[in-house]
Amino acid sequence: MMRGYLRTAALAAAACGTLLTSAACGSGFDDSAGQSASAPQSSGPASLQILIGSSGDAETTAVRDAAAAWSTASGNTATVTPAQDLTQQLGQAFAGSNPPDVFYVDASRFADYASVGALEPYGDKISQPTDFYESLRTAFTRDGKFYCVPKDFSTLALIVNDDLWKKAGLGEADVPTTWDQLTEVSKKIKAKGLVPLALGDTRDRMGAFMVEAGGWITSPDGKQATADSPENVQALEYVKSLLKEGLAKTPKQLDAGWGGEAFGKAKAAMTIEGNWIKGAIKADYPDVKYTAHELPAGPKGKGTLSFTNCWGIAAKSKHKEQAISFVEAMTKADQQMAFARAFGVMPSRQSAKEAFAQAFPEDVPFVDGAAYAQGPVNAPKMDSVLADFDAGLQNLTTTDPKTLLARLQKNTESALG
Repeated sequence: MMRGYLRTAALAAAACGTLLTSAACGSGFDDSAGQSASAPQSSGPASLQILIGSSGDAETTAVRDAAAAWSTASGNTATVTPAQDLTQQLGQAFAGSNPPDVFYVDASRFADYASVGALEPYGDKISQPTDFYESLRTAFTRDGKFYCVPKDFSTLALIVNDDLWKKAGLGEADVPTTWDQLTEVSKKIKAKGLVPLALGDTRDRMGAFMVEAGGWITSPDGKQATADSPENVQALEYVKSLLKEGLAKTPKQLDAGWGGEAFGKAKAAMTIEGNWIKGAIKADYPDVKYTAHELPAGPKGKGTLSFTNCWGIAAKSKHKEQAISFVEAMTKADQQMAFARAFGVMPSRQSAKEAFAQAFPEDVPFVDGAAYAQGPVNAPKMDSVLADFDAGLQNLTTTDPKTLLARLQKNTESALG
């Protein structure tokens, strides 16, 4: 699922893309898009257009197979198209008032779409909506409305290289479960001439420490800026100490593109990455033996970050009833497990957790993180603000965290109006 993160990162970098230029960043969007009653409903069999941000052939095939099964059972048809650039293609479709009926919506983009009325708020119409993990429901809730149900998710965990761990004289009991233990074990690893931790220098990695300290960038409803807090300062001060003492290095410092590459090349004994690392290690570094563990707890307890997409339904779709039926079929626990086996995602339904854990015991630390995960910032017009924060984090060793967070606070308040 590394592909999911890289795609997310690339899309997030495209600040105020096509849809956002015409909508969230200005005018030109048809306000009636958000009024469900304005879209006349067709009767009889429907032909749904489904646009997905696919990770590759395995995902495309699995979704198409599931769509074909739904079509046979329902008497409708569903054409699944993998996007080349999901954000751009959705933006063009919305600007042309001809959006697909159903489409993937990244949690980091959700508020932009919801705030301009592009999405049908159908979440509570899916069976057992509370079966979806609460942290994932929150990611797709705005103004009290559960807009769209999460299709799957990823979380961050601590990944340990078994061979380098042994080389440093460490055993299973040494896997850190707190910040203090992380510091202690990292010093032992460094003393053996090894790099302890490869840590990505963006909010999508370092932000986990903010959560563990009890902080985050915005309030849970996405309406208030909460960046300039003692908890966030404490988190970034700790991360800064790891970097300055050589207990952690960024991928760039290790001549790698991301933490998984540095880890796969045995340039660090640990990294903090999502469950997408599983596919990357298998494909590129098959000889590397590793284990995944929950992230070390911070001053306020356990914390991690989650990355997820929902099945969005266009507010302008003429086939909302059939679209909801389609999403219902795609998010049944059994179907989610089929997707998990096909392309490595984690089911977003809690009722599928036991089956997932039995099928993929090595991934249990990732799925356990759902209970305390923080999703992406749930607020519109935040792309440039978050990109600026990431730029600041890349200079954390020479920057005062208080200054960095004060800037983030100011920029976030401005974006939120």
